[in-house]
Amino acid sequence: MLFQDTFHDFGFWDAIEMGLYFIIVGYFFLLFFYFLFIRFRTSKKLYWLYFSLFFLCFGIARVFFIIYYFFGPELYESLPLPGNGVEVVEFLMVNYRFAVFFTWLGTACAVGVLGILLFPPDTRVGKKEEKGKSFKEWIGNKNNIKLLIRLGLIVVPIIIGILSLTLSKWLFMDPDFPSLYNLSGWEDNIVTIGIGSWEYPLGRFLFNFIFMPLFLALIPFIFLYLAWKTFGVLRKSYALNAIGFLLYFIGGRILQGALDVADLPHVRAILPPLIILLALLIMVIANNYEQLK
Repeated sequence: MLFQDTFHDFGFWDAIEMGLYFIIVGYFFLLFFYFLFIRFRTSKKLYWLYFSLFFLCFGIARVFFIIYYFFGPELYESLPLPGNGVEVVEFLMVNYRFAVFFTWLGTACAVGVLGILLFPPDTRVGKKEEKGKSFKEWIGNKNNIKLLIRLGLIVVPIIIGILSLTLSKWLFMDPDFPSLYNLSGWEDNIVTIGIGSWEYPLGRFLFNFIFMPLFLALIPFIFLYLAWKTFGVLRKSYALNAIGFLLYFIGGRILQGALDVADLPHVRAILPPLIILLALLIMVIANNYEQLK
């Protein structure tokens, strides 16, 4: 049987889902090289650098998620050693932490794109900055205010990503891990939030249902705002970017998390990856109208 000697708890739909996510990873890295070496190298615009790093970070994050969901759990059956459950869970949590970290780094790059579009620097020539200005005079400069806002927008997601690496593992651990990996007593340490019979790790709840939705609303709707304020080719580009980001977050975060709870393996295996691929295609089309100024 296919994968019989390697995979012990790996079904047909798991193989389909993993294959689709491998395609997504390849597409991520292809887009990273395209925007970095074709768009950024020729234009030197920071916009394209942020866009390329966005695809790189999300591609790396998806690799860690693939290990977490598909390869990591197989170690428990493949290496039947005493205490193997502890090692497997520690390995899974390391991969989950890095997946979340790079997801938020990618989010920081996406917000960096918005910062450039919303608060472009004043490029008018002929105005020289005077040296030795006081802080009050420096902060009164509009360019400096825009710079601080752009930096602030980027720093917030990075801080959230760093918290995913530094906070206790008990905030992010799946409540089913103790029973799945025979870890007696661990269930008492896991910090969860319960809504009726539904139980979810507190850290994941804050990251996935509090922090992430803020950026889910911020990124697509700011692109829609920019589309409303502009016209012509730029309007189409901004609108398609909004649709692309919205579809990506719906397919990659919201829908995937919802289908993890539902007992629909065929829908979970096919629908979220296909929505992500569609979102990436739309973003590529959106950013090939012309180089944004």
